[in-house]
This record gives sequence, C-alpha cells and structure tokens, in this order.
Amino acid sequence: MTSWVEGLGTDNYSRSTGEDAGRHTPSCSYVHPSQTRRTSYAKLRGMTSQNLARALDEFLSASSGAMVREDGAVLFDLAEAKYSISGESNKCLIHFWSEERNLVRRVLDIETKGETLRVTVQKMGQTKPVRLEICRERDPRSMSAKKSARAQYQRILERVLKKKFPDLSLVKLSRSMDLENSFGPIYARGLMKRGQSAFAVFGVNSHELQGSIDAALTFGILWLHSCRTENAGRLVVEGLMLFAPPGSSALLRDRIAHLNPETAKWRLYELDERSDELNQIEISDRGNVKTRLVRCADDEEVFSRFGGPIALVRSTMSNAEIGVLSPTEISFRCHGLEFARARMSAQPGKFHSTPELAFGAGPAQRLLDDRNLEDFERLVRSIGEVRHAEGPHECRWWRLHPERWLESLVIKDICALDDNLDPRWRYSQVPAFSAADRAMIDVLTVMRDGRLAILELKANEDIHLPLQGIDYWARVAWHHREGEFQKFGYFAGRELSPEPPLLMMVAPALHVHPATDTLLRYIHPEIEWVLLGIDERWRKDLRVVFRKRPQKLQFRTAV
Repeated sequence: MTSWVEGLGTDNYSRSTGEDAGRHTPSCSYVHPSQTRRTSYAKLRGMTSQNLARALDEFLSASSGAMVREDGAVLFDLAEAKYSISGESNKCLIHFWSEERNLVRRVLDIETKGETLRVTVQKMGQTKPVRLEICRERDPRSMSAKKSARAQYQRILERVLKKKFPDLSLVKLSRSMDLENSFGPIYARGLMKRGQSAFAVFGVNSHELQGSIDAALTFGILWLHSCRTENAGRLVVEGLMLFAPPGSSALLRDRIAHLNPETAKWRLYELDERSDELNQIEISDRGNVKTRLVRCADDEEVFSRFGGPIALVRSTMSNAEIGVLSPTEISFRCHGLEFARARMSAQPGKFHSTPELAFGAGPAQRLLDDRNLEDFERLVRSIGEVRHAEGPHECRWWRLHPERWLESLVIKDICALDDNLDPRWRYSQVPAFSAADRAMIDVLTVMRDGRLAILELKANEDIHLPLQGIDYWARVAWHHREGEFQKFGYFAGRELSPEPPLLMMVAPALHVHPATDTLLRYIHPEIEWVLLGIDERWRKDLRVVFRKRPQKLQFRTAV
C-alpha cells in the first residue's frame, strides 16, 4: 500500500482550514487565520517559490468562502471548489478545481488590497502574465457604498420609466425591507398603471453580484403576485417588467422563456445606467437553449484505470462512494462528503499519465505521499466515525453538505421516491453547461416507461427551487430532442420515450419554502412537475410524505 504513494507529492503547502483531522504544518512560521487580516504581504517580488506558496496558504486558510476571479470574471467559489498549492522546482503553482472547471497557474507575484489578494500568474504555455484575485468578501463594497448605488439606481430607473413609458404612470418605487414577502433592499420594485391596467416593475443595478441578478426573476414573480393580491378588485396587474444590467440577462431570458404566458405578460429589459438606454430582450423562443453536454464516462474503464487509489481508499473505508467525474478523475465520498480525489497526472519523462490522489474535506487539499499517509487515514476514519444517521449532530463532518448526503441516498435507493423510477439508470451531478451558467443536474434518471426524469434535491429551505428546476428541465429537454443523451453514452441500450422529461423537486416536508407554491403557479404547462416532501428524518428513512402536482389555475392578464 505504501509503495503506491511514494513519490506522488513533494513540497506541498496546502492544508485544510480545520477541514481535515491531520493538519499539515509547514516548517515556516504559521500565521493563525484570525491574524491574516492584519498580514501585509506587500509585493513579494523576488521571493522564492516556497515563500510564495506559504503566503498563499496563509491567506487561503482563512478564506474558505472566498471568490476567485480572473480578468474580472468569477471562476471559483471556495465554498464549493477545491485548491492545492505547491512550491517546488523553483515554481509556485496554484491549482483550483470544481465540478465545472479546472485551472492551474504559475504564481509570479502577490500583493494585498484590503480583503483581496492580488496574484500575478502565468497561464501554462503562455508568457504574458494575468491577474488573479482572491476576494474574501463576495461583495467587497461597504454598506454605505451599497446603499448609495441602490439609491442612485432607483432614481435612474424612475427617470427612465417616466421617459420611456409616457403612457403609464408610476404609482410607487421602493427598496424598503419587507421580510414577510422576502423582499430586501437589493431590488427596486414598483407599479406602473394605465386606467385599470398595471404592470409590476422590478429592477437590479449593475453593481450587484451576478447571483443577485440571476435571482431577480424569483423575487420579481413574488412582487408581481404581491401586487395582484394587494390590488385585487381594483387593478388588473397584467404582468412583470424586469430590468437588468446590460449583458447580464442570459439566464433570466432562459427562465422567462419557460414561464406561462397565460398567467402574465413577461417583459425583460437591459438598462444602461450611464446612458439611460433601454433594450428590450426577446424572450419568446423557448427552444433556443444554448447548452452542451459532457460525455458519460465508462465506469468500468475508469475504475480499472484508478485501481490503485480505489484499493488504498477502501482499505480504510470499505463503503466509500466513488463518483466518476471524468475519464481522468474520480471522487471519494462518505455519504456525499468528498474527502479525496484521484486524477491522472503526467510525470516528467514518462509517456503515460499516472494517478495521483489529493485529500482533504474542505477547500484545501494536498497530494498524498508516503509522509502524510497517516494523516490521510486519520481523516478518513474521523469522517467515517461520525457521518452516519446516528452520528453526533453537532459535529461538522455530520453537518457538512446535506444535499450531497441526500443525493447519495437517492442514488442508492431511487425507488424510495417513486416506484415508477427505473433503478438501472441514474446519473448524479451531470454537467450541462450553457452560455448563461454552468449547471450540475443533481440526478438524471428514467421512468420505467422510458420517460426522462430530473431530480432536483434540496436538504434545506431554498426559495429558488422552482426556477432552478426550470434551468435543468430546459437543458435536459433540449438535449433529449437532439438525441444527445444516448449519443454521449447515457442510458446505453435503453429506449427513451419522446415525451418531455418530468421534473421532480425533492425537499424535506418542513423545509419547502413557503413561496414555492406561488412560484410553481407561473411555470409553463409544458413542464410537468411534481413536488415531493420527504420525511425530516431522511438520513434514517428516505420516505415521501406528500406529493404535489400542477393544478389548473385561472389568471386575468388583461382588462
């Protein structure tokens, strides 16, 4: 066993921030996470690769929820992604990876600015440096800056509404808190009317995070519904006018295209706050989903390729779950909690790649070698001892990643949700990328009659469950129409029904968000869905306690 890990890793300074039982302590002086906010790296020009690696490690060890940006675009969220750092062969390399992408950069220079670490890096095979930013704060603006930007946007939106829609009168425009209806200060919301007819207005400014922009439709629908309820019998609120920053509305467009046009008139605009220019976005084409599917790997072939790492892991945890991520990468998990990952790595002077294994249950991982084998085994044992249904609820290993835990149980016993699901075919975390975002379908399976089924799982209350379900349904439906699932190796030998897929949303019965029923009313009738409430003790007993299906509802959309 030891002979397999010899030489797989050398000077590797990444460590878990309390994530693994065997903390790796470099020979350098360690700065405690609580002190790193006061650390000033300045510019580390001329420093050795080892010192650069230590400085990166010190910053990242206190930044488990940081965002990693390159050229202004967010590439990784360290609440989900992993990283490792090495300082060897006179090179400092940083490696980030997630379910969606993989990135390796050579570190040349480091400097800090507030809660942001600016890292000058070099892409492999290129000479021109680029800037990588690791931001502890997801939105680094001060509270006063946020308030100022939102107040300015409200004034701009009010001016544009009056200028561009002179036949409508603005009744009100507000950013006030309304916790009862889930409205916060991020969005400007209002109502415009003409006679007895009106439109709900909802806008988000260009300084907000992309996640807040993508979430605008959820809250916009709830605002529309609130306006209809408040004005029942006095006004007919025909629909929603949604305003987003230029170039940011791709996901909103895709989602609106799959809402029911009989329940409301949907309008999407992009507003340039500098010029007051307003551009209406076309939303009528529900079939125009730009998405690509990742080929399904051959599990037997992959397991054979990674025989060494699999044997090593299972010698410590015999029931470890193995997730095939790609033909060259696998994940080891305990009830959905990833604690190690094996990947093929090219070795200098060798023609063939060899497997390497990195371990750690948090964002930081380090390569396994003969010197840290005991740390690895200690980590695996400590997770296995507590991550089970009867485990200590206060332990972090028990509490981490509940949705992945739920997913692991569904994969093992998918018929516990519905006897009509075919247990022979189920795929977890299927990548379906689009121009709007990079989605991972929780579970893709098939009914016994051949109809595709998408399982969207939530272990905790999530207001966005219905619209996230739309995302996955639209992509699966598109690939199904194009015949791509079997072309890319899914459902081999199984004849699929031409019917559109079934969307199954699964959550603990007492953790279904109260707004879910309202949001589901507005989904296009083409999307057949079922909401499954499962027993709150799902870790012990995966059992459905209620099912909800669409009901035919009447809406007035015109005077």
